[in-house]
Amino acid sequence: MAERRVTVGWAEGLHARPASIFVRAATAAGVPVTIAKADGAPVNAASMLAVLGLGAKGGEEIVLASESDDAEAALDRLAKLVSEGLDELPETV
Repeated sequence: MAERRVTVGWAEGLHARPASIFVRAATAAGVPVTIAKADGAPVNAASMLAVLGLGAKGGEEIVLASESDDAEAALDRLAKLVSEGLDELPETV
């Protein structure tokens, strides 16, 4: 299983607009990805309700994971999006 531990870079955390940006990116990743708080149960990263339900705040550590063989690049892109609090995921990342 591939995994990335990352600190949430959005000041407001994964709430509303940032969660929407993240979920769209996770859906577009092409591999199943889960997200969890560092000490919590993983949820589907492509589910808006599940991501909002985490209640991840800015500065908190989250864990992105996937059991897919080709998940490394997708997790790298999602980790960059979350850690830098980007408004969208650049195509070149």
